[in-house]
Amino acid sequence: MKILLPAWLALFAGAPQAAEDTRQLVAMPAAADANLRSEMRASLLALNEILGLVVAGKLKEAGEMAEKELGLSAMGKHRQQPFDARPGPHMPPAMHRLGIDGHQAASEFARLAASGDRERTIAALPSLTAACVACHYSYRIR
Repeated sequence: MKILLPAWLALFAGAPQAAEDTRQLVAMPAAADANLRSEMRASLLALNEILGLVVAGKLKEAGEMAEKELGLSAMGKHRQQPFDARPGPHMPPAMHRLGIDGHQAASEFARLAASGDRERTIAALPSLTAACVACHYSYRIR
C-alpha cells in the first residue's frame, strides 16, 4: 500500500480544487438536521419505488405511494417532536416553500396516476423531483 500512496498523491497533486459551494447554508439544530436528512433518504427510496411502479404499469399503486410518502399527506411528520427536532421552522421561507411545493406536486402526480392515464402520469414524473432539485441546488445543511 505504501507504494500506491505516492502514485495516488501524484494523480491528485495537480488536480484543480473543487468549485466553491455557493448554495445557501441553512443552520439547524442537530436533531432537525438528522430528521431532515432521514426524510430526504426516505423520499429518494419512495421516488425509486414510484418509478418502478410506473414502469410496471402499476399507476394506481404509484399514485398511492406518491401521496402517502411524498404528497400533502406526508407533511408534518415531525409536528409532535420538540422544536429543535422539527426541520421546517429552521428553514428560510423560500426553502420551506419549495418543500410545500414538492408535497403539492406529489399529490397532483398521485391524482393523475389514479386516473390510469399512462401518458399523463409519465409526463408528470419530472414534477415529482422539480422542487427537490431546486431545493438541493439552492440550499445545503452542511
